[in-house]
Amino acid sequence: MKQYSKINNLTGLVVFIIAAIVYSLTIEPTASFWDCPEFILSAFKLEVGHPPGAPFFMLTGNFVSQFVSDPSKVAMIINFTSGLMSAACIMFLFWTITYLVKKLLQDSEKNLTTTQLIIVVGSGLVGAFAYMFSDTFWFSAVEGEVYAFSSLFTAVVFWLILKWDDAEDSPEADRWLILIAYLTGLSIGVHLLNLLCIPAIVMVYYYKKRPNAKLFDSLIALLFSCILVGIVLYGLIPGVIKVGGMFDLFFVNTLGFSFNSGLLFYIVLLIAVLLWSLYETQKDIINTKTIIAFLASIAIVGIPFISSGYKSVLYGAIILLALGYFINKYKSRVSLRVLNTTVLCITFIMVGYSSYALIVIRSIANTPMDQNSPEDIFTLGSYLGREQYGTRPLFYGQTYSSYPEFDKQGEIVRSGKSVTYTPAIKKNENDPDKYERVEQYTDIKFAQNMLFPRMYSNRHKAFYEQWVNIEGKTEYSTINGNKYPVVVPTQLENIQFMLKYQVGYMYWRYFFWNFVGRQNDLQGQGDLDKGNWITGISFIDNMIYGDQDKLPDDLKENKGHNVYYGLPLLLGILGLLWQLNCKRNGKKQFSIVFLLFFMTGLAIILYLNQTPMQVRERDYAYAGSFYAFAIWIGMGVAGLAQISRDLFKKENTPIALGIVGVTLLIPIQMGCQNWDDHDRSKRYLARDIGQNYFNSLQEEGNPIIFNNGDNDTFPLWYNQEVEGVRLDSRTCNFSYLNTDWYIDQMKRTAYAGPALPITWTKEFYGGDRYNSVDINPDRKKEILYRQKLAKEALAKGDDTRWKQFVRDYGEEPFTVQNIFNKWLLSNDPSRQVIPTDTLVIKVDKEAVKRSGMYIPEGYENDIPDYMYINLKNRKLLTKGNLMLLEILANANWERPVYIAISVGGDEYLNLDKYLVQEGLTYRFTPFNMEVIQNERMKKMYPGVDVSKIPYQIPLDTEKMYNNLLHRFKFGGMDTDGIYIDENAMRMCLTHRRTFVQLAAQYVEENKFEKAKEVLAYCEKVIPAKNVPHDFQSYSHIMAESYYAMGMDDKAKEIAVTLAERSLAYIDWSMSLSNSKMITVLSTLQYNLNLLRNITATINRYDELTAEGYAIQLDKVSKELGKRVEMIKRGY
Repeated sequence: MKQYSKINNLTGLVVFIIAAIVYSLTIEPTASFWDCPEFILSAFKLEVGHPPGAPFFMLTGNFVSQFVSDPSKVAMIINFTSGLMSAACIMFLFWTITYLVKKLLQDSEKNLTTTQLIIVVGSGLVGAFAYMFSDTFWFSAVEGEVYAFSSLFTAVVFWLILKWDDAEDSPEADRWLILIAYLTGLSIGVHLLNLLCIPAIVMVYYYKKRPNAKLFDSLIALLFSCILVGIVLYGLIPGVIKVGGMFDLFFVNTLGFSFNSGLLFYIVLLIAVLLWSLYETQKDIINTKTIIAFLASIAIVGIPFISSGYKSVLYGAIILLALGYFINKYKSRVSLRVLNTTVLCITFIMVGYSSYALIVIRSIANTPMDQNSPEDIFTLGSYLGREQYGTRPLFYGQTYSSYPEFDKQGEIVRSGKSVTYTPAIKKNENDPDKYERVEQYTDIKFAQNMLFPRMYSNRHKAFYEQWVNIEGKTEYSTINGNKYPVVVPTQLENIQFMLKYQVGYMYWRYFFWNFVGRQNDLQGQGDLDKGNWITGISFIDNMIYGDQDKLPDDLKENKGHNVYYGLPLLLGILGLLWQLNCKRNGKKQFSIVFLLFFMTGLAIILYLNQTPMQVRERDYAYAGSFYAFAIWIGMGVAGLAQISRDLFKKENTPIALGIVGVTLLIPIQMGCQNWDDHDRSKRYLARDIGQNYFNSLQEEGNPIIFNNGDNDTFPLWYNQEVEGVRLDSRTCNFSYLNTDWYIDQMKRTAYAGPALPITWTKEFYGGDRYNSVDINPDRKKEILYRQKLAKEALAKGDDTRWKQFVRDYGEEPFTVQNIFNKWLLSNDPSRQVIPTDTLVIKVDKEAVKRSGMYIPEGYENDIPDYMYINLKNRKLLTKGNLMLLEILANANWERPVYIAISVGGDEYLNLDKYLVQEGLTYRFTPFNMEVIQNERMKKMYPGVDVSKIPYQIPLDTEKMYNNLLHRFKFGGMDTDGIYIDENAMRMCLTHRRTFVQLAAQYVEENKFEKAKEVLAYCEKVIPAKNVPHDFQSYSHIMAESYYAMGMDDKAKEIAVTLAERSLAYIDWSMSLSNSKMITVLSTLQYNLNLLRNITATINRYDELTAEGYAIQLDKVSKELGKRVEMIKRGY
């Protein structure tokens, strides 16, 4: 078939167009949750995102964003670009499959028959479409994240090595290797996952050069390929930073130049050395000059300088001398072409890697989002190394129950000494630039260690024990001469956890999602009813997870419920076996595809060493592995054709067409099943919910909102930076507020938002200064005693002692301002503590009246003089806590300070009693609402111990009503057919809960018309058809509010829905075997309690309906008691 190339190329383009149409129809029209808003704004404004950054993604996104004039369309165009990149990935997958299958069917293109052409193209179509419609890849294809771009790099690089394989005999074949190197360098500026293609690339190269390689030789080549990954990941990437840092340190500290001057010199030198090395390696013979030039190119990019400090130089010198000796001794066998190609590859990797210059350039510009502020070569190294995320043991280290090792003085022994340099804090703006040396120990040395530790986090002890029945073994730890027994897991238990959770649950579950089926989109932690793989074959699924027909309707009808009956998996296994059966070439191909499959899947699992209770599903990280399996799915078509040939003893074109047609039904089934839960075309949730946080803020006064997590921070940043929403306000993330670089940013004006009122200079918050500060309430007694003596002397007319007291402690010694100024900002180390367990903030009463904040009825003229902050249960305050206090003290109540309702109380010192809810935010006030609430309750319920009534943060009903009904947006929650995944659903439930709280408050105040209006609007914008009623959304309180207002039918509808859901879950749980029932007992008990509560609510208004549920409740309670007793007895 002479037209094969044209047909193959044209079909690939058709595949691209189909994939592009599918993804374009289902992209999200705005930002999604998690990291997407951050990536989109970093691309649009070229701002510095979280480590290790994605500069090439930023440049690409910024380029495409130039084609839209409306900022609200920026997210859509970047999402659309992800869709196009994903479509291109599918196209290259098609060409990869056709190349591999064709090579196994025929060695010569001219001998390809029509039947073989159908099989080759059909294999490419089935494999490409299966991956196109796969759950994980489709999810990443329709949002502005780095994973679509990264997948494209993987597909292109793998395809390019096949192109090299096809053209290796030609003189220009090395150009493909150089292009691969360039794309590898570029991919570093997107995501490091592409580096995991290197072993597969090396094996293609090796098998081409050594067609008759033996197994042992192949294993040596495989080992070398893994070392090559390490050379790029731990040699070249940090090595450039390391060498550049040496130059900058010399130029700044020794020669007195400004920051980054040495870096600029290094860049010029780097270019010169690489050009010289290229020139020398193009000569006819290898001489001393050639070797020196080659070694210089290796050294200048820092590859040999492993470790740190003087060891780095020593090891580098040894490696360079050894390499030079080897080349010189075997120069007759070393090819100049190899040396030249190596230098060319290094050069082009560096050209691609140079996109990271953008990070430094934009950080120096002090963009509003400037995470980690990598303005110099050393902070860039920390940024690239993701140091803020900490480390985890891989090959040897502690267990979750290990004790630290103590020295003879009883101090914890630390290891992992690191040396770095940071810009010295300037006391005067005219001071010269200077780096200061920082030495620190990054790790704690533990007394109990094991090989390949998988259970190492002491915060996850209970969760490890959920996955593995740990009996452990006893070891001993010595502390101050005393021995203490320590039970640590055995090596077998350690491996069991790895296989059960890390490999089984966090990889194979995702794998089966994509090629067998998915139970639902709920994130599970090993639960039988959440997020498991499923076949769609009832007897198999029921045997594994219990009777699926008995699950609550919202779980059965979950749009994430997708079934493929395991057909993609079976076809992939058939393709794998067919490839292995294709003699020597098939086995070589299999080893290459398997390497890609393993390195981009299970190898990542082993490297990440994940703990239980991940905050989100992590399947996106293994898309490359699923890509490799899609190759085998495509080959399954060729496998079926082989079976057909074996049966009929000849090739048969109609049968080949039939096989292709039938197997195409498999990806079509995947597409039909997955469409509804991957179609985000009607969803604006992340953008609108982010705006609703802003819409909960006061419109005047330049408000400040504190948040903490990705999903209450990144959507807000996106709205401000991209769509220009509330540029007068400031968003402040609590977790970042513990770092000096973020405090620097908060002290700068951003757009129309003034700087946060932080008066501390960097001398006091820079580096590790005040990462935490001790609370020492014993010092309070001393202060009070001195104050007493000073006041007594003053009363007698002697003001000397009082003046001294004011100089030492201030007139009001326990105010936040005085504690900071007189203690923490003191140069006396003995005073750098919090000397009290109660801090106070002075209240400007006139400012409170002007502020527009909620003032409780009757307290207009009774505004407190002070706000009291209780620290009695705390041993220390973090830098973030100190900054919060600084802001509260200096905002003076006229600048509104808010907390997102999603933030945990510990972040804001559990100051709930000073908060008022105005929507999705709590606002700080000087009023102790708990005291006020108790006083009112005492009047309402005399004789009742009100201290036992749980405190609830009060609502500013007037502001909340206006915000919810007139300012909030709802992102399409009311749109028919909208897909709301679990994460977005939590946000929707939060919105309904906010409405219900407001309505319940109106009911309590007997303002029924207002309550009806609020609930009617709630049901309109958050309908139950899209957001099912749930206890988390306070639907039970919603029902009770309707009952209280005499709207029994609506109340009953909601209450019965809740009761039936709990009953269904209980019924499903009771259908499980005893061994499986143990795993759901806590959730089962939770649903029993919910059923009791809703039955009690119904009973207050509808005894007849409640009686039916009471009978069922009694029945299941007795049955559960019997089952629990049986479980205890071991039946």
